[in-house]
Amino acid sequence: MSYKNLIFDLDGTLWDSRATIIKIWNDVLGKHQLIQQELKPDDMNQYMGLLAHDILKDMLPGISDLQIQELLSEVVAQENKVLRIQGGILYPGVEDTLKSLANTHNLFIVSNCQDGYIESFLEYYQFNNLFVDFESHGRTQKTKSENIKLLMERNSLSVDDSVYVGDTQTDYDSAASNELPFIFCEYGFGKLSKQHEAQISVFSDLKNYI
Repeated sequence: MSYKNLIFDLDGTLWDSRATIIKIWNDVLGKHQLIQQELKPDDMNQYMGLLAHDILKDMLPGISDLQIQELLSEVVAQENKVLRIQGGILYPGVEDTLKSLANTHNLFIVSNCQDGYIESFLEYYQFNNLFVDFESHGRTQKTKSENIKLLMERNSLSVDDSVYVGDTQTDYDSAASNELPFIFCEYGFGKLSKQHEAQISVFSDLKNYI
């Protein structure tokens, strides 16, 4: 299949930001005395790709919505500031592959992250010129499925020559709800409920499917 438009998830697909953001979560939650011991990067694996509101609900049972909003405002402000300076870890082959693909394809990002998070990623790696457009939950308050649809409509993309690339079941389900083909990044944080034909073990293998 030949795809012209490549829509990417971010965490677990293009980069791993856990080492940077875990320090922020520990600082904020520790300041409010909401954790007994510091979180480790691996503690975030199960949450990557989920909405920050849902992460806090699961991590801190019984916490009020007001507390969540107060914590999120602190976490988001710090993450967007620090990620622009420290960045995260790109998966092997991401930079070279993206730069090559940008010459022949239209690249996009749709993520469940907060507003400003994708911008931090693009700014830190100076990738702004590689991507045509992006969308996030933080900017629209919509689900990933809705944001994929929104981005596709905004850029007049067709399902016939577009594909979503991600690493979780949510990514797969969101693509499927838009009748969009899906490529699974098995090196990321998630697993699929069943075997998927189009999957890559390293990012550079993407060229074998597009």
